[in-house]
This record gives sequence, structure tokens and C-alpha cells, in this order.
Amino acid sequence: MNFLKYDLGNLRKGQVVEVTLTSGANVRLLDSTNFQNYKNGRKHTYYGGLAKRSPIRIAVPNSGHWYVAVDMQGLRGSTKASVRVVEGALPEIRERPLSEIPSLVRDNIPPSDQTEMQVHDVFISHASEDKVDFVRPLATALINEGLNVWYDEMTLRIGDSLRQKIDKGLANSRIGLVILSPSFISKGWTNYELDGIVTRSVSGEQVMLPIWHNITKQQVVNFSPSLADKVARSTATHTIEEIAKEIAELINSRN
Repeated sequence: MNFLKYDLGNLRKGQVVEVTLTSGANVRLLDSTNFQNYKNGRKHTYYGGLAKRSPIRIAVPNSGHWYVAVDMQGLRGSTKASVRVVEGALPEIRERPLSEIPSLVRDNIPPSDQTEMQVHDVFISHASEDKVDFVRPLATALINEGLNVWYDEMTLRIGDSLRQKIDKGLANSRIGLVILSPSFISKGWTNYELDGIVTRSVSGEQVMLPIWHNITKQQVVNFSPSLADKVARSTATHTIEEIAKEIAELINSRN
């Protein structure tokens, strides 16, 4: 059997193995015993599986000697891969069902003839640097779920008023998403400003859903410890399609 082999040496529990692929493939994180079994065609246990997106991140479950094997078993074509070990654990985000946070969805939007613009299901607040690789695919996935999405005008650049733009989005949309990425937090906005927008200051209700994109828990904590504790979704643990489907189910449940 042909496969790509990566000897990672000794790793600690909690480290993250990141595998970048040029096309979909089977990715297996194996300890020494199971790697030998896999190589010899015997029954084995592994972490990972079919990777339909890239990169894929797998947390090391316990300390020891680890290998990554990448193969095209059951698939067509071929792939190239690169592997790196990332210090720290996968993002630890609150995984409560979105349906348990009713304040995320606004049901009292004024009729469209009383507002300056059309009412949308979702608006996406994001840094311009994240538009091509993530925001546009997310918007497409949400549209494919039958939702009306507003995101082009919600692109945030240095010098923009974060509060004005997000307030406008919240006023005309049922649910707001903020793409929390290294590019987003580098714009110079203060942590209390963003945290105050995500959470309604008077009632403490969460009114926007942060989506962590290419960002670690430590980066979020460094930016805003309280923001790191908000219910969120992460591209390290969810596909774009999974995030879009969950948001669509939440909105449709309120119709």
C-alpha cells in the first residue's frame, strides 16, 4: 500500500498536529504500535480520518512517539502533504447548542419599509484579509442553506468605526457573525469594544456569534479573556458547511 509517512518523534499530550493537503485524503495519527500494524496491513487504531478540507488539525491524545500516515485508500487521484506540530491545545470554545442562546437571533426587526435597507438573515463582520479564503465560502454555504446574507459592506478596514458598522448590521439582520482572526484583532480595536458588541452590556445577553478562524485560544485570551469565554464556533473543529447548517437550523427554528 502506498502512503506518505511522517515520523513526528515524541510529542506531548495536548499538542496539535496540523496536516495540509493539496486534495482530500485519509489522514491517520498513529502511535508506534498502531503505525507498525497499519504499515503491515493489520488492524489498527488511529485518530483522524477522511480529510475533506485542509488543513486538518488533530490533538495528540497522550504523550509518546507518533506518526502521521496519509493515503488515498478508496479515493481517486493523489495528494501532497505537509505536516507541522503546533504548540498548545485545540481551541477550547463553548460548544453549547446555538438554540440555547435565544438572544443570538433577533425577531423584532422593523419592516423593511421602515429601515434604510433590506432586512437580512445573516450579516458577517470580518477583516478584508479573510474575505477570499473564508468569508466568501461561508457566505456561499449560508446562501445554499436558503439564507439571505450580507457581508460585502461589513468588511472592516483600519480606520473604520467597528461599533457603527456592527450596529448597522445588527439593526438590519436576524443574526450577526464576527470572524475572529489574527487579521481581525490586528486592526487596533480594543478588546472591551468588541466584547461589548458581542454581549449586550445591560442584560449580559450574547447577541453575536464569534467564529474563530486560524486563531488559537491563547491569542483570543490575550486579546480579550472574557471574549474567549463566549459561545463560539471554530474552523479548527467545524467545517464551513457544518457552521452554515447549524446557523440555518437556528434561524429556521424561529420562523
